[in-house]
Amino acid sequence: MELTAPESSAVHPRGRLDSVDLLRGLVMVIMALDHVRYPYFTNIPIWAENNQETYLALFLTRWITHFCAPLFFLLAGTGAYLSTTRGKTVADLSRFLWTRGLWLVVLELTVIGFAWSFMPGWGFGGVIWSLGWSMVILAFVVRLPLRWVTLFGIGTMVLHHFAEGISPDSFGSLGFVWRALYAGGGAGADWLPGGFFPFLFSIFPLAGVMAAGYALGTLFGEEPAKRRQWLFRIGLGMTVAFIALRLTNVYGHPIPAEGYPGPGLFALQDSWDRTVISFLNVQKYPTSLQFLLMTIGPSLMLLAWFDRMNTGSIKGGWLWNKIIVFGRVPMFYYILHLLFIHLLAMGTGWIAGQPVEWLWGKQLPFVREAPPEYGYGLPETYLITIFVVVVLYFPCRWFADLKKRRKDWWLSYL
Repeated sequence: MELTAPESSAVHPRGRLDSVDLLRGLVMVIMALDHVRYPYFTNIPIWAENNQETYLALFLTRWITHFCAPLFFLLAGTGAYLSTTRGKTVADLSRFLWTRGLWLVVLELTVIGFAWSFMPGWGFGGVIWSLGWSMVILAFVVRLPLRWVTLFGIGTMVLHHFAEGISPDSFGSLGFVWRALYAGGGAGADWLPGGFFPFLFSIFPLAGVMAAGYALGTLFGEEPAKRRQWLFRIGLGMTVAFIALRLTNVYGHPIPAEGYPGPGLFALQDSWDRTVISFLNVQKYPTSLQFLLMTIGPSLMLLAWFDRMNTGSIKGGWLWNKIIVFGRVPMFYYILHLLFIHLLAMGTGWIAGQPVEWLWGKQLPFVREAPPEYGYGLPETYLITIFVVVVLYFPCRWFADLKKRRKDWWLSYL
């Protein structure tokens, strides 16, 4: 396939960069695979990251979706910086970040919590929760000189492992704050159904990823060839750093508890496929440095390639232009895809005569166990994901066109 290299990346009429929207749209599509698979459609009673039970096809189906969360934060930061190149002042950006961040937290605790569980009043500290609080933090950080924003972002990403030894118990009654910021886990919450609030995505170091993304946005003011070169070099450097750290186990990955079946240190296994799994199976909750290097590094190299694309004229450009649509309406897509996948699981289960009562009113949708007679294998999971993405393209295209035609303030919050 021959790529054309225009003088600048293709730009949306309202100033958006196609390369950024394309990468964001791609990870939004991949995210649907993870949520179709688990908890709504799978019949595989194995945790995909359990080193003792998983197998390569299942693990890679889960692994490819690891790229989603870090890129949400990175590209949110990049988008924040790019907004300053379109006339928004730092003060305007700061105000937008903290108001939108708090709005995302509210969405996580209401609409998104309900979409996951169909249980009114239930919520949890998921990716949107962490994204919202990271925006609130960035609202203050962007007022600093750019070099300090960069240092905050890179420093938080690289050095956060030194905080691993700090126990939430050392903060007494405020231990839940440390769990939310870093340690993860959960805390008692009498105001929620079930009386428990789980922190799935810790705020740090993902707030650092967002700040690093803000600094990365400065590259898009450079001459095209130079920015592509820098994007590729940074991505390659991060990827090489991941390989070196993973092979040596020197730094960047928590030491797992004895007997812990999930992601651990790398070690050669008794077969090539299990060795591959061991190498790629890094800690996501809370997010480790190796996880960030593994996901962001290759993504920046891919972004450099996307930046060379003239999406309207290359062979296969029609597909890229469809994917870009999702990248222009990420929050709208996120909410819609959860509701649609959840309703689709109930509908297909009912039509197939499978038990569906377990699909609503459960406070922890990502750990609930489906009945043995429910669900589908990986091939069906991929086909259902394709169906979900195709159906959701049409409302997302409508909303993207609406945002292009109108400039109502509330549209920027979805």
